[in-house]
Amino acid sequence: MKFTDGFWLTKPGIKLFNCAQVQDARWDGDAFAVYCSFEPVLNRGMTLTGPMLTLRFTAPREGILSVKITNYEGVSRKEPRFTLHTDGGKVKVQEEDDRITLSSGSLSAVVTKEKFSLRFFENGRELTGFGGRHIGCAKTPDGWYIRAKLDVDVGETLYGLGERFTPFVKNGQSVDIWNEDGGTSSDLAYKNIPFYLTNKGYGVFVNSTDRVSFELCSEAVESAQVSLPGHSLELMLIGGGNMKAVVDRYTALTGRPALPPAWSFGLWLTTSFTTDYNEETINEFVDGMAKRDIPLRVFHFDCFWMKPYEWCNFAWDRASFPDPEGMIRRLKARGLKTCVWINPYIGQKSPLFTEGRGKGYFLKRENGDVWQWDMWQAGMAIVDFTNPEVCTWYQEKLKTLLDMGVDSFKTDFGERIPTDCVYSDGSDPVGMHNYYTHLYNKTVFELLERERGKDEACVFARSATAGGQQYPVHWGGDCSSTYVSMAESLRAGLSLCMSGFAFWSHDISGFEDTATEDVYVRWAQFGLLSSHSRLHGSSSYRVPWLFGDHAVKAVRDFSKLKCRLMPYLYTASVHAHQTGTPVMRAMAMEFFGDPACEALDRQYMLGGSLLVAPVFREDGTVDYYLPEGTWTHLLSGETKEGGAWKKETYDLSSLPLFVQENAILPLGQSEEQVDYDYLDGLELHLYRPKEGVPAKIEMTDSKGKRTLTVTMTKQNGKITLTVNGKHRGIAVILHGDKEIRAALAPDQNEITLA
Repeated sequence: MKFTDGFWLTKPGIKLFNCAQVQDARWDGDAFAVYCSFEPVLNRGMTLTGPMLTLRFTAPREGILSVKITNYEGVSRKEPRFTLHTDGGKVKVQEEDDRITLSSGSLSAVVTKEKFSLRFFENGRELTGFGGRHIGCAKTPDGWYIRAKLDVDVGETLYGLGERFTPFVKNGQSVDIWNEDGGTSSDLAYKNIPFYLTNKGYGVFVNSTDRVSFELCSEAVESAQVSLPGHSLELMLIGGGNMKAVVDRYTALTGRPALPPAWSFGLWLTTSFTTDYNEETINEFVDGMAKRDIPLRVFHFDCFWMKPYEWCNFAWDRASFPDPEGMIRRLKARGLKTCVWINPYIGQKSPLFTEGRGKGYFLKRENGDVWQWDMWQAGMAIVDFTNPEVCTWYQEKLKTLLDMGVDSFKTDFGERIPTDCVYSDGSDPVGMHNYYTHLYNKTVFELLERERGKDEACVFARSATAGGQQYPVHWGGDCSSTYVSMAESLRAGLSLCMSGFAFWSHDISGFEDTATEDVYVRWAQFGLLSSHSRLHGSSSYRVPWLFGDHAVKAVRDFSKLKCRLMPYLYTASVHAHQTGTPVMRAMAMEFFGDPACEALDRQYMLGGSLLVAPVFREDGTVDYYLPEGTWTHLLSGETKEGGAWKKETYDLSSLPLFVQENAILPLGQSEEQVDYDYLDGLELHLYRPKEGVPAKIEMTDSKGKRTLTVTMTKQNGKITLTVNGKHRGIAVILHGDKEIRAALAPDQNEITLA
């Protein structure tokens, strides 16, 4: 929200109160409180009127400082709260004549008293801070707001705030944290996360489920302003020194991403959204994929597996599927997992509407009526997940499907949640708008964990808020079938992965309309070089043979490549589960400090060693940047020197896909499936080892039962590979000026290559 009219004036009807002077500072329970007046107090009479702001400092975890800014403390509002994983630490305080230093690990905040300011430092390096006129409250015609303006340095770039389809670098943008179903071609977003990070190596998290408003070098070009309606705002400054370390601390606080099952990394094929289909159609699709030698792992049934007007009744439409139990058994016999589409809405025609209304399981209006509208299903109601009894009821309906053999759920929707409703637990409906999706996905994910086991739980979710990374996988929503929409999907995915989410997918070839063959091919390459891969659309089928021979070849070749890459991808996924570092990484994150990478949003790193630059033009021309070093094209073996931009043309069989120097790239034995023993029949590809710079990779099999640690060193020109852990023999291929092949016998743990 904008409060000012240029540098000197405020907007009509708005009065700003800014912290000017510290009047007192003391411990208040577990927090250290700093009391600020809005003008210098020159005499006792000046203490008799006017507001005072309280800043309460805590240390939720080491390396994180929280400041809760409060105006009126007597205001009561039952806003839902994010579940935070604190470590029991306490902020350290050192008071001097005119300053107070508060610290947590290497992070510190310095408050000056006489002329108020608040500056943040890490290891003595200044990160950001609030100067004069930068922290306070605002009285507006619509009520009170808290506002805080963090300084943005010269050359500082801001990222994150969820899955945003607007420009990747957020400087100059106004962003409201408010989940909406707006497609991929606007500034609305399905996944709004009140967290951003910067190329100075720190992050900012606003601990509120409400409509947080960010003005990022927009209202005031020198600062990132955060504002929130009401009388309180908690802002957390997260240190780290680089983006990976910041995301590590942020996900330790808000929740680590769960590790998806290995099968979920395979190719998902859906019926599409509004198409006609039955078991015969599905068998034609599955047979067609097998006939064309395309590995398929998951079949997804979109909405019309249920009767029209009855979404959701969680019951198969027996007219189209007379034997769903048998159908699922037959699909499983062919090695496929199954997924069905659901949402948190109950249409009035559904038998569950009468049941849920009678038990009071839906959101209500102020007069006690069920909150209903026709935006999606006629007379639909919305499930109230704030009631634990309702969560159990909802899970029981889904368990019936699990008992049939269904493996996963696509948890669609969850954004169009009203604010003029009543929740059973009394939660504030405005605060619940964004948080609703968290309870929805949590309810479904926890059922899968309980019934299928933690190693098997996986959803395909569209909406999310902070902490939603704990319930993967999320996909990018309804995009169009064009290169432009493909590019906006990628930059949104990279923004989400800068916001604590480790796993992300999208609709290969686009959701709306139908792609041309070249768009389908290029999107298939991109999609199968993403953490998760799904063929899905709206009103037409997405099987590749409907698009042409090049489409079939692309899906086949890159599906097989992904199968072989699984030892590498699963290693990156385990690391993501442990640290929050995403599988798909923005170049700015992986090459922190390289200014040429800071705005790149048309290429990314898949794990730490593979650079992917999707092609976004019909003529196959692509511009991409290679950081310093020697890079080897994974498919052709061609090498290129980095530290420069490249402009090249690729035919429909390839794209820029490069391996970084000094990388260990493990490839598996299978081209037909993604879940197999990654350590059996392993190939280790070594790319241009660097003198005196060891490389290391820790791998696990698809069940997490066996581990293998591989270290590569080059000293005085001698290249040594060391393996710790049991193995059944490993092929070793050294890629350099010449290719060298060797092998480790099962009883051998070290080999010298040159």
